[in-house]
Amino acid sequence: MKIFYRSILWVFFAIGCSCIVVNGNPVDYAAAVNSDNKIQRFYPNPATQYIHFQMDPSVDKSYTLEVFNFMGRKMSSQRVNATKLTIYFDDNYFRGLYIYQLKDRSGRIIESGKFQVSR
Repeated sequence: MKIFYRSILWVFFAIGCSCIVVNGNPVDYAAAVNSDNKIQRFYPNPATQYIHFQMDPSVDKSYTLEVFNFMGRKMSSQRVNATKLTIYFDDNYFRGLYIYQLKDRSGRIIESGKFQVSR
């Protein structure tokens, strides 16, 4: 029983340590650890008619952002030409999960993630 209570205390300690507050503001620890993201944020998520991708200013202009549906079909491909890229959804975008991939000139995946479309 003593081991059970000790393990419960460790769980509460781990939960408490995962929330870091700096100057009264909560800090996302995962974002602070992985600060070399090329795509800084994408919004709105879930999306309905479009989605914005905000890029790091250091992103190479030869990169391409590709969007795939959950079945693997390529839905769009756009060259990154600015720090903000908007993808508008046509009638082929249905409700569900979509995968985005930021690729370099040789096709190597630099960064990937997912977003949701709700129509």
